[in-house]
Amino acid sequence: MFIQTEATPNPATLKFLPGREVLSSGTAEFREADDAVASPLAQRLFGVPGVAGVFLGGDFITVTKTGGEWQHLKPAVLGAIMEHYLSGAPAVAGADAEADADEVGFFDAADSEVVETIKSLIETRVRPAVAQDGGDITFHGYRDGVVFLNMRGSCSGCPSSTATLKNGIENLLRHFVPEVREVQSA
Repeated sequence: MFIQTEATPNPATLKFLPGREVLSSGTAEFREADDAVASPLAQRLFGVPGVAGVFLGGDFITVTKTGGEWQHLKPAVLGAIMEHYLSGAPAVAGADAEADADEVGFFDAADSEVVETIKSLIETRVRPAVAQDGGDITFHGYRDGVVFLNMRGSCSGCPSSTATLKNGIENLLRHFVPEVREVQSA
């Protein structure tokens, strides 16, 4: 098994590409070991000293470290991922992966058409780009021209996440949806 790695814009996070499916649908984020009860893969990764967070996507695993250098942590993370796939256990047991596409969020019923356009743009233009960096972004709500988004995986806590929200996503949404005034992290 050959596992590739890619740097992300967040220096504390590294993206691992096992060359096979991680989750068949949705994503799953584990910010601490206690959250990883339903995920044999995340449990195994949290067993590596220095792992602070795990994010699972369709074909990638993003690992966030507490400190130290990746050159010391990376071999142990690669070993844990390889052991997981050799075990045959699922990445997440049962249906615990979050089906983000079904997330409703909060908004006024009168804004439902605007919200559908926002969700469509996020799904087709924003999420694929954010996944390239080992993260995910989901709709959280819309009120008075303000779009609230959840940033997860390598995007959560990334130094460039504010720039991504303001310069990238906000400009895109304002271009296509004149009702949008601002984008904020939820």
